Amino acid sequence: MMEIGRVVQEARGIKSFFFKNYINCKPGQFVMVWLPGVDEKPMAVSYWKKNEFAFTSSAIGNFTKALNMLKKGDKVGIRGPYGNSFSLKQNACVVGGGVGMASVSALIDALKNPVVINGARSKEHLIYRKRYKNKNMIVTTDDGSYGRKGFTTAALDEVLLKNKTIRIVYVCGPEIMIKNVLEICNKHRIECEASLERYMSCGFGICGKCMINDRILCIDGPIFNSRQISKLSEFGKFARLKSGKKVTIKEYHSVNA
Repeated sequence: MMEIGRVVQEARGIKSFFFKNYINCKPGQFVMVWLPGVDEKPMAVSYWKKNEFAFTSSAIGNFTKALNMLKKGDKVGIRGPYGNSFSLKQNACVVGGGVGMASVSALIDALKNPVVINGARSKEHLIYRKRYKNKNMIVTTDDGSYGRKGFTTAALDEVLLKNKTIRIVYVCGPEIMIKNVLEICNKHRIECEASLERYMSCGFGICGKCMINDRILCIDGPIFNSRQISKLSEFGKFARLKSGKKVTIKEYHSVNA
């Protein structure tokens, strides 16, 4: 059990919870967060320093809404970190969609001057604007309320057309967005690594609920490269609910939060 050291409001319904504890973590890894009597969920480590770390959560379902109510001094259960991590290659472009930015933020901090594409539905849902104001960041919003109007994928296509020094793209966000990013990277013949999301109960390969084809997301992932994803026929199509039932990705996102 760890005590929350501070809480930062990142955007509408999105908060970062900081802990004054050391954690041996790599960019892209996650922790399992437990709220007694509620549930336990995976959360990407979104901030990482020598004696402090944090995760960022969007209040969508029962668990994240309960999490959103917590204050400084409250305690939650933390175990981990789990999963693999991003490679650390320079000449990179990092793409984050919505709260998916939380999964690539520690990576951005670890890279040297990457191009960052940060997208959200609207200005009020956009996270880390101040955090990365001095970075080479392109901001997109679906409604045009901040930055350029449109999707991260259109911005990425333009960046790869103009900037021939980029050698790798890192991405996290909605699965349809990741799928489109992969297609753009394949078109430009550029390497891509993506952080995928599935329901997890254990975090270390026992429950099998985060399976995607024959891969166990919590130990084989959550980071996969484009060659690995190309072999996953369930990517963008199917996922498993808390019960373990396999459903369409649309149904999965409608009930899982």
